[in-house]
Amino acid sequence: MTEATANTIRINKPRQAIGEGPRTRFALIAIALVFLALMLIAPLVVVFFEAFSRGLGVYIDALAMPDTMSALQLTLLVAAIAVPANLVFGVAASWAIAKFDFKGKSFLLTLIDLPFAVSPVVSGLVFVLLFGANSVLGPWLADMGIQVLFAVPGIVIATIFITFPFVARELIPLMQQQGSSEEEAAVSLGAGGWRTFFLVTLPNVKWGLLYGVLLCNARAMGEFGAVSVVSGHIRGQTNTLPLHIEILYNDNKAAAAFAVASLLAMLALVTLAVKTMLEARFAGSLAAQRRH
Repeated sequence: MTEATANTIRINKPRQAIGEGPRTRFALIAIALVFLALMLIAPLVVVFFEAFSRGLGVYIDALAMPDTMSALQLTLLVAAIAVPANLVFGVAASWAIAKFDFKGKSFLLTLIDLPFAVSPVVSGLVFVLLFGANSVLGPWLADMGIQVLFAVPGIVIATIFITFPFVARELIPLMQQQGSSEEEAAVSLGAGGWRTFFLVTLPNVKWGLLYGVLLCNARAMGEFGAVSVVSGHIRGQTNTLPLHIEILYNDNKAAAAFAVASLLAMLALVTLAVKTMLEARFAGSLAAQRRH
């Protein structure tokens, strides 16, 4: 056997996997599963168990309460306004940051991350200072007949602020990874800016956009801190589902509180199920986009 042949055999010989031993892998997996069971699965099981602990009749009566139906309608209304608003902002911000160079780009990225760093309660207090009766805008809004605090507009504004990073933060890395070569090619072929965006840019990020919208929707329906500050807790008017759950629990109506909590949990599970089904249905498209 020549030296060249021996070197070829050594090169082509499969290498053993380099990593931790089986005990270490088993321990890490066990720790992860135990953590998930205690922090995620167990609370979810408790919510549904307590919701049905007093029978189906009590559960249905809790969901049929006028205050519950009002809270559900308000929650869906706020999400229906906040999510499209954040969709427009997220797409515009991510397109500008990923495709163009301009002064203040890093500052804009910092502003997008601001709701992640600021407590939701603090965010709500900021809006109270902006739109309250003793603020600069408060008397002017009152003269115009516009009520922001303790009304639906205040809840919508607070929810938009809390949730606006989700779409942008999902799209910015994806657009940066894809670059701008396809857009430049489209422009060189005579396509205008909007045509390039709708036919080239948007199709390339549609799955990331969908994930951002789903996350934004789930966060909007479950927001508590900022909404609690600006809503005023007016029963049947400004209580969303999270606020209604708190009121029921404080009124010693634990079964009703868990019943409404299970409704909110089911809305979150539906969002997760939609995400999972889309991943399974369009796995090939997702893989192709990641390779892009």
